[in-house]
Amino acid sequence: MLLELKDIRKTFGGVTALRSGNLSVKPGEVHLLMGENGAGKSTLMKIVAGMYQPDGGEIRWNGQPVQFANPAQAASAGIAMVHQESLLFPHLTVAENIYLGRTGSGPFVSRRQMLDNARKLIEDQRFPLQADWLVSKLSPAGKQMVEICRAVSLGSSLLIFDEPTSSLSESETREVFRIVKNLRDRGMGVIYITHRLEELRTVGDHVTVLRDGATVHSSPLAELDTQGLIRHMVGREVAALYSRTPVPPGEPLLVIENLCRKPLLQNINLTVRAGEIVGMAGLVGAGRTELCRAIFGVDQRDSGSIAVCGQPVKASEPREAVQSGVALITEDRQKTGLATQLSIACNVTMANLDSISSYGTLDLKREKTMTSGYQEKLRIKMNAPTQLAGRLSGGNQQKVVISKWLATGAKVFLFDEPTRGIDVGAKVEVFQVMDELARNGAAILMVSSELPEIQQVADRIVVMRQGRISGELPGGASQEDIMRLAVFETESGRMPGEDEGTIQ
Repeated sequence: MLLELKDIRKTFGGVTALRSGNLSVKPGEVHLLMGENGAGKSTLMKIVAGMYQPDGGEIRWNGQPVQFANPAQAASAGIAMVHQESLLFPHLTVAENIYLGRTGSGPFVSRRQMLDNARKLIEDQRFPLQADWLVSKLSPAGKQMVEICRAVSLGSSLLIFDEPTSSLSESETREVFRIVKNLRDRGMGVIYITHRLEELRTVGDHVTVLRDGATVHSSPLAELDTQGLIRHMVGREVAALYSRTPVPPGEPLLVIENLCRKPLLQNINLTVRAGEIVGMAGLVGAGRTELCRAIFGVDQRDSGSIAVCGQPVKASEPREAVQSGVALITEDRQKTGLATQLSIACNVTMANLDSISSYGTLDLKREKTMTSGYQEKLRIKMNAPTQLAGRLSGGNQQKVVISKWLATGAKVFLFDEPTRGIDVGAKVEVFQVMDELARNGAAILMVSSELPEIQQVADRIVVMRQGRISGELPGGASQEDIMRLAVFETESGRMPGEDEGTIQ
């Protein structure tokens, strides 16, 4: 066995990312690692690659127990990882990135030798690259090819792909498949992380499924049918965290027609009515966050129209969206939702300074009063309005972000992963806020990777796949039905080329 992982455990700041990660890989095998967002796949692979240290469990490499202190040790042993986000140096050439840190002996670098070696390596892999090209000019697929060349040049015997096709075109995806098969045929072990079930039959030999930080299934791919695989991925028990107060939907508050932003969004048509919570499901790279950004004016759309409360919105910048009555609760509250080094009061009022200012001067007493009102309304646990927002817990930070947009009087709310990284109690409180907003006539579009949340919260469920809306389901639809729309191309509910019953 090339690699064996036994009961790998990892915790980050009290949050358990891995409870029991188990996986075995043979030479010349493509081993698929699957699971929902947050299941622990990337964490497990970063431990293998030496980027994280496990809190427990055992790693065996070529039959011997090992623990890699850093990525350099893992690379020296023969393990390389192609990350979802490129870690290459964009201002250097292809050859320089391939041989970075290994450019010769002593203080001198033989550029000619490095370029010759890189050209031979690229030719052997049959990659459409030139050794002297700048990496900054390459497509995402080209950057992956450079990382693969680097791994091969190091003599790696195990290559880990983390969601390699999530941002690639169809032709680039086919090229990745060719590369993976070529590596397997050469006897290299490959671990391939993916959400896309339609890729399985093309590249995989064996599959391991993680759920909630633990390995729940591992078998040859041919032994597992599609429905069984979906059940393993989404089969956790659904906790009854939330009950929706049904209200009759009112007038359309958000109307999107034929919105395009190539290549990420294609012909999006969507209506959200007053009093309605529309859940948006889909896998990583499906275009959900990109749609929210386009609606809010963070990213410019190529074509199509957006209307809010019956009025057309150009949405060329967020300021216009805010003035039109749109609020965006972003997926990364610390980077794009909060100013963590400012006070809670500053964060609550920053999107609506006119309400607490006169003649260009802030009224700090009104700022404190407004903040205290939202503290009581949303039960924000804080010492004082002057406390730094970055010192709050994740759940209370999210409540501050929501308060900021409540203060603007918005009528359309875009919640992008609103409960990511917060505890169960805080989740319930966020759901209660959303329910109250809907009851008071707001329109809510909620993106979530947690299928139980989508099931329990949404009146309707819209599913996105590869930049398009692939279908719509009623609230409470089964996880299997949601996953089917998220991963399948065909209306028959079967992957292209798949025989009835099993994945070959």
